[in-house]
Amino acid sequence: MALRFTLDPELDPALHDGVLALWVDATNAGGAVGFVPPVAAEQVRPVLGRQLDLVAQGGMRLLVGHDERGELVATAFLAYNSHRLMTHWVWLYTVMIHPRLQGTGQGRALMDAVAGAARGFEGITAIRLGCRSGMGLEQFYEGCGYQEVGRVPGAIRVAEGDYRDDVTMLLPLR
Repeated sequence: MALRFTLDPELDPALHDGVLALWVDATNAGGAVGFVPPVAAEQVRPVLGRQLDLVAQGGMRLLVGHDERGELVATAFLAYNSHRLMTHWVWLYTVMIHPRLQGTGQGRALMDAVAGAARGFEGITAIRLGCRSGMGLEQFYEGCGYQEVGRVPGAIRVAEGDYRDDVTMLLPLR
């Protein structure tokens, strides 16, 4: 099964509902996407609203993936860097693949689509992302061509006494 990826989809209620449902499902399956399970839609909705507002304003781009039934099953948000000396790279946020598709190669397909989209952005030469240690994410992203370029020990607190490193990864595009 190949996903159909769309950059800058129409920001309509169906898209909002699809991203919200995916975010809740991914988090509650143990995904490291800004929350700790269990999470409810009411907790995710305001964060999603802020990200979609940035997309609508042009400061962020959204890539989505749909399965053969048309269900939204993958997302990645690419944020332009506003620092005048760093406008040549974008941040990658909220990378999600539906839990039922994990281990099928669709996560790598999403990352390939992200890199392909970013290569089409004028003046962009790299993608940067942050990920939570202890989840195997560094190895996944390394397998997609990213390299670890920084680490802040214990910067992420997922629970009392459970601190994880904030790992910065970089993918040069040229």
